[in-house]
Amino acid sequence: MLEDLRALVEFAHAGSIAGAAGRLFRTPSAITRQVQRLEAALGAELLDRSVKPPRLNSLGSRVLEQARDLLQRPEVLHSLTSSDAEPHGLLRIGLSHALAEGTLIEPIQALTEKYPKVRLRLSSALTGELINRLLAGELDVAAVLLAEGRTAPPPLLTSIIARDRMEIVQGAAGTLDGDWKSLGRAPWVLNPPGCVLRASLIDRMERAGFAPMIAAEIHNMHMQLAFVQSGYGVGLLPARFIARNHSIDPVKILRPPSFDLHRSVAIVRVGQLGALGKSVELLAHGLRQLFEAADTPKPVTKHRRAVPAKRRAARVPK
Repeated sequence: MLEDLRALVEFAHAGSIAGAAGRLFRTPSAITRQVQRLEAALGAELLDRSVKPPRLNSLGSRVLEQARDLLQRPEVLHSLTSSDAEPHGLLRIGLSHALAEGTLIEPIQALTEKYPKVRLRLSSALTGELINRLLAGELDVAAVLLAEGRTAPPPLLTSIIARDRMEIVQGAAGTLDGDWKSLGRAPWVLNPPGCVLRASLIDRMERAGFAPMIAAEIHNMHMQLAFVQSGYGVGLLPARFIARNHSIDPVKILRPPSFDLHRSVAIVRVGQLGALGKSVELLAHGLRQLFEAADTPKPVTKHRRAVPAKRRAARVPK
């Protein structure tokens, strides 16, 4: 039927059977048969044959509108699946809770500015839930955090784009030394049980002969940072999160011996995304730059105990 609809569209465009035949490189009798076959399939006359040359009647004009739309759909479908086409349409992105914070605004804005025809629908959840939603076809792509060396289960495709370095921090007024013995005596503000990072930290401390004293179990980085800044305890937070909030209320970074804890930042998707693939590549590039900047090791200042004000005043300048 599509070819018969195309004959009708070309007839309307040319204004005659002969004109449509010339545009489609067919004989006038072939175009006449196509229009008649279409009328038979629809059970209605589409041309007013009381005039010469014939022209579309009222019903034919309405069918023409739908015919044009139907003939455009294969092109639309091709543009959706072609990786060479400009990205457009709805892109459903999932973000791991630990990634859904202010630092991601820049990569998202860069995507929408370069590809204005892409509409984003963002949602955040735990990594396990995002994986399930990808498998169920409810998401197109997800940015998640995975333990180093791990990938999402098949048939999902996993691209590791960066590392998320973790830091042990105390408040700006804290006086703890950066060794496991001191940290074993300190109260800790950590994620609730079930967190891979918490488990890794506890394992590292136990191998050093110590165990953390848990003072607060909070599943929110902003609240954890607030507790640490207030001096309530020490915490375990992402380096990129600390860097973003350092100018507001600084914290001290503690690096005990042999402490090196990272997570993998991954883009996970199901199969090919056609035209939307370019927008996902741009998002991955923005995230990679964000985490590479945060993963640059920063010098750790060795903090000494505060000197009483009277002793500072008594010092003689050299």
